[in-house]
Amino acid sequence: MTREIEQLEQRLGYHFVEAQLLRQALTHRSVGYVNNERLEFLGDALVNFVIADLLYRLRVRAEEGALSRLRASLVREETLARLARELSLSDVLTLGESELKSGGYRRDSILADAFEAVLGAVYLDGGFAAARQVCEHLFSALLSDLPDPDSLKDAKTRLQEWLQARGRPLPRYEVIDESGPPHRRRFHVRAWLDDSDEVSEAHGSSRRGAEQDAAQQLLQTLQSAHA
Repeated sequence: MTREIEQLEQRLGYHFVEAQLLRQALTHRSVGYVNNERLEFLGDALVNFVIADLLYRLRVRAEEGALSRLRASLVREETLARLARELSLSDVLTLGESELKSGGYRRDSILADAFEAVLGAVYLDGGFAAARQVCEHLFSALLSDLPDPDSLKDAKTRLQEWLQARGRPLPRYEVIDESGPPHRRRFHVRAWLDDSDEVSEAHGSSRRGAEQDAAQQLLQTLQSAHA
């Protein structure tokens, strides 16, 4: 494990003075009382601030909404888990028996939390400047290839803006049916417009998700009709 920790420090570009901080950052709560939850709390705040600051400096003309969407695309579970895999955090995580059996080292939520905990540990070990440097290093590839902020808008927002730009009424959404037990609900949603016959329907594990899918389908139909 010592060799793997050394390799992780090389990938981070940072060497810990207090090695125990890094070990704690890699310890899941399923192990016991001493785990990475508090470090993850600290790292979450750190990553959000550093990425916000970097985006503010990189996109000098971007409005608040665009900056928020860009930050959300970078500081989300899926992205953080991807960066954790690039660091091979799954090889050095310490998990309890239950999480080991269920393959917790592959789970996005566990990997994302460990990633943030590691950055929190860097902050405690070396201060803010060191943590910022590591954060910028790890996000450098993503920051150099940022998407168009408009492409990050959710489907309901894009549909609303498309309709407003053409002076048309806003869409309506209706839950047609709910099914399944409380912990596994399924929602059947319909989206339609008052000024046309266009209708779309979608299913999802949440009302919001189903509405987003219905909005996406309706927007595609409208765009195809006006192409």
